[in-house]
Order: sequence, then C-alpha cells, then structure tokens
Amino acid sequence: MMTDKPAQRPANPRFSSGPCAKPPTWTPEALSDAPLGRSHRAKVGKDKLAAAIQQTREILGVPEDYRIGIVPASDTGAVEMALWSLLGERPAEMIAWESFGAGWVTDVVKQLKIEAEVKTADYGQIVDFAQVDFEKDVVFTWNGTTSGVRLPNGDAIPADRAGLTICDATSAAFAMELPWDKLDVTTFSWQKVLGGEAAHGVLILSPRAVERLENYTPAWPLPKIFRMTKGGKLIEGIFKGETINTPSMLCVEDYLFSLDWAKSIGGLEGLIARSQANAQAIWDFCGERDWIANLAEDEATRSTTSVCLKFTDERITDGATFAKAVAKRLEAEGVALDVGAYRDAPAGLRIWCGATVETANIEAMLPWLDWAYQAEIEALSEAA
Repeated sequence: MMTDKPAQRPANPRFSSGPCAKPPTWTPEALSDAPLGRSHRAKVGKDKLAAAIQQTREILGVPEDYRIGIVPASDTGAVEMALWSLLGERPAEMIAWESFGAGWVTDVVKQLKIEAEVKTADYGQIVDFAQVDFEKDVVFTWNGTTSGVRLPNGDAIPADRAGLTICDATSAAFAMELPWDKLDVTTFSWQKVLGGEAAHGVLILSPRAVERLENYTPAWPLPKIFRMTKGGKLIEGIFKGETINTPSMLCVEDYLFSLDWAKSIGGLEGLIARSQANAQAIWDFCGERDWIANLAEDEATRSTTSVCLKFTDERITDGATFAKAVAKRLEAEGVALDVGAYRDAPAGLRIWCGATVETANIEAMLPWLDWAYQAEIEALSEAA
C-alpha cells in the first residue's frame, strides 16, 4: 500500500541547477526601470552596466586592481574567451572532475591543440591539487555543478606560481569564499547563485592575466567576440561596461535587482550562510537514511550549491530508471522541479541549494522525496 503523501508542499518547487530560482522577493515589477529600447551605449545603459560591475566587485570582495567584464554567452563564453586569449604561452595543466571541466579539456587539447597534461577524477571526487604543477597554466572548475564536489579552499595554489590559474567558478561565485590572490582568471554566470536571467557571463582578470594579454599573442586567429586587446593594450572599456556585443538591458536590470537583494541579506556572508543551511538540511536528511547518500565522497569537498545524491538501496537494479521515476513523480506533484541528475553524471538527483532557495522549501520538499522513494520501491516490489 502506497505511503501517504505529505501534507505540506514547498511554496516554491524550483530546485533547478541553472537557470536557478529567482530571489525570493523578486517580481516582474522589479524590472520596470530597465531602459528598454535604449542603446547600451547611451549614458543610462553605460551607468547600469558600470553599476553592475561595481556592485559585483563590492559583494564578492574583488581587489581594485582586478578587472571585471560583462561578456557574451554566459559562463561558457567567459571561459572560452580566457582559454583562446591566454593559453599557449606555456604548457597547460587541465583539471577535470565533472562534465564542464571535461569540456574545457576538449577545447584545449583537441581544438587549440596546446601541450597539456590532463588530470581527472571520477564523479564524487576531486583531483589532488598538491599534485598539480603551477609552473604551467592551470584550468579547473571550483565547484562541480554536475558532480556536487568543490575545492574546499585554495591553499594548495602557490602565491609565487609561474603559470596562470583559470577558474570556472560559475556555481561557486556568491556562495563560496574565493581566494582572489590565488585566481588569475575567474568566470561565472549570474544565472546561478543569484538567479539572474541567462546569456551573460562575467570575466574577472588579475593583473597577472592582464600582463599576459598585453605581452602574448596566440598563434591562432581570435574571433572578434574574444578579443580583449588592441595594439598590445587591454581594451579597458570592456571592463567599464562597454560590452563587446549588445547586452540585454532587461537581464542587466534583473542582475542589479539580485545584487541589491544580496546586499539586503548581508552580502557575501549572508549568501554563503543561506547556501550552507540549504545544503545542511539535505545532508542531515541523507544522514538519517540508508537508501540515499551524497555523491561527494569526502565531506570536505561537498558542494553547498549543486548537491548531488545517489540511491544506495541494493534492491534498485537499474539506478537510472529509478532516479528518473523519482524525479518524474516529484515533478508531477509540483513539489520539486528539474531535480534529475545531469545527463553525463551518475544516476541520481541534483538539488540546487544556492542562496535564492529558501531553506523552508528544502525542508518541505524532503518528506516528498521520502514519499517518492517509497512509492517507487513499492512499484518495484509489485513488478517483481
């Protein structure tokens, strides 16, 4: 007999890992001041873009001598700009422990054909950074959005490194402490932790990265959309809001709202605390059950944003089918949307716990996960 359904439902069932839930105070009216139909080159557009850059700097604590640019094509565009513009001056070391990191490996090794050593780890694990050669340029993700693992800190990155560190931080920025002195290039999309609208990326360059750009010319041609220098000098306008291509001022307005919301809850400290509370609720839930576990094997490397789970019940012989059935049942009830594991990841669930998610909604959803699991186990028993 099927277990009774829980009485309480989440007020917001959106637990997608990207695009992510909007800030809890967001309404469409929040975008009413967007300068629609106006040029982004007009003063009003430039002021909005410059404000987005400055508020990003303030909340993330980015040093004043680091450049911040809003670039096209989301986090992917920001990473590609860095790879194509900066790599090739010296050998590279490519670090991958999930699907997006693996994608950067493909770009560097197969497309750019740069001399590179590749270090990988299985889903649920990370590469030992003590074994990484920072004399080379090192490319890595901070948080594995599809694997639920993260770097616990940047302690293993030497201050006196010869190479550049290029960090895809898209599901870490605004939810985890990033050691700016250890990062030369940092990229993210504001559609993650701040729940902004898609299509725009953010690229942050250290002085060392700028020096590389101004003193090294790649052997391959650069598309216009990637070019950050002219005549051997950085195009400073990119990092003042003079974007390479036309940005959506509606999306910029949405980002500004999210940044204001972030300040209202205590800035970076408040954002981190919310993400940690969300993730902890799920960890506690898993700790009390023997049929579900965190995909991350080491507690120190557990992601606090993209929490990835696996079913451990030995009665489950087809993990992928079972996980999809649970996710489908949760969606059909309207209590958890888009929580299936990423297509390239091990079978299971992925629940976004970034700061825009309310802990109360996580806590209201978890009994439904209990219910969906029990219902699918009963279905398996009946089928047998």
